[in-house]
Order: sequence, then C-alpha cells, then structure tokens
Amino acid sequence: MTKREEIKKELKALYDEGAKIAAAFEKKEEKQFRCDYQRWYTKALKTIESLAPDRLPEFRGYYEIDTKRKSLGYGTYVIQDFIKGVPPSPYQHPDFDARLQTLLCFINQLTILNSVEERITSLLANIEGELYAGLQDGEIFVARQLAKVSPRAAGALVGVVIEGHLQKVAATHAVKIGKKHPSISDLNDPLKAEGIIDVLTWRKISYLADLRNLCSHKKDAEPTKEQVEELMQGAEWITKNVF
Repeated sequence: MTKREEIKKELKALYDEGAKIAAAFEKKEEKQFRCDYQRWYTKALKTIESLAPDRLPEFRGYYEIDTKRKSLGYGTYVIQDFIKGVPPSPYQHPDFDARLQTLLCFINQLTILNSVEERITSLLANIEGELYAGLQDGEIFVARQLAKVSPRAAGALVGVVIEGHLQKVAATHAVKIGKKHPSISDLNDPLKAEGIIDVLTWRKISYLADLRNLCSHKKDAEPTKEQVEELMQGAEWITKNVF
C-alpha cells in the first residue's frame, strides 16, 4: 500500500466514523454523542490542520464559540453550545431547533473533511519535492566541506547530485532514457530533444558534465579548486532552475 493509499484509507475511516455519529444523532439514537463527537473532533481537527490548514478556521468555527459574538441564534449557534447545553433565548427564537443546527454544523465539518481527499496527491508531491530539495542542498554542503580535503572527490559527489536531479526531471516529463545508469550527457541530450531545456541550459550542463568527468575519472590533470567550485555552483543552479 502506497503512502497516498494509506492516507486515503485513514481519511475514509475518519469520515465514516463521523458520518455514523451524525446519523445516530439525527435519528436521536445516540447514547453518548458528546463523548463520541469530542473524540472524533480531536482526530479530525488534526487531520484538517495537516492536510488543509486554510480550511482549519472554518472547520473550527462550526464547533468553537466565537468569543466576539453578540447574540446566540441562527448563524451563531455552534456544536459547543449544544454540548454545553446552552440554547438561545426561547423568547427571541421560540422555534429554534438546537439539534438541527448542531447537525448542520456537523455535516459542514464532514463535507470539509471529505473534500480534503483531493489534496492528498498534490500535498505528497510537495512534501516529496521539499524533502528532495533539502537532500540536494545537504549533499552540496557536504561537497563544499569535502572540497577542502579533496576537490576531486567533492566534484564527483556533486556530479551524482546533478545526475540524480536530471533523472528526476526526465521521469517527471516522461522522457525515455536509453541507458539503465545514464551519465549527465545521457540525460542532457534527451531533455534538450524533448524541449524540456533550452540550448543555453544544454550547453551549461554539457560543460558541467565535462568538469564532472574530470573529477570522476583518473587522468593526468587534476581538477582545480576553481573548476570544482564552478561545478558546485552549477549544481546549485540546476537544482533550483531545471524542473
């Protein structure tokens, strides 16, 4: 089961639990609504906070009493009022149905919870992207420290970062790569051919590939600190500008 499927399963279980509590409440069959709802609300609140923080104030607003409200009645009555047993004035609202208003608030919360499912895919993609970007930054930082000891090793490490990023770009755009373990050049050319990168970017990456080869393959010439620094700067640029 993928992470997306796992989250969807838990989200559905939470929704079904709430719907069951709401159905029992509507039929006046509930025995411990206050306890069941409070337990459900605690879990649902955390879910909304994590998956749809922009809907959190609205979700909470159907339960929590607005400290600034000036009257109690239609439009201001919330679930917490029912749980506390506080009804509106019978003189101002003689036909007020506290149970119906509570149920409407609860249904609105369930609707918000149900709408969150559509965000799971994009949310996980954003999280994955942020984690991957953080990993890349960390590897480049390590390379800078390593460059003080061995410029060649630092350049080889940064080359791996560039390769990994270009592979991710190719996968994102469904660009087919012939080799199982492609080099920077093996990735660069197909990306250009598919129009994912322009000629200037292709040239820049080609140059960085040459520097990477200088660091990764033993030759008579040693890479200079300036060349390795250029390679690291190029890696930073690619990871921030090529998607």
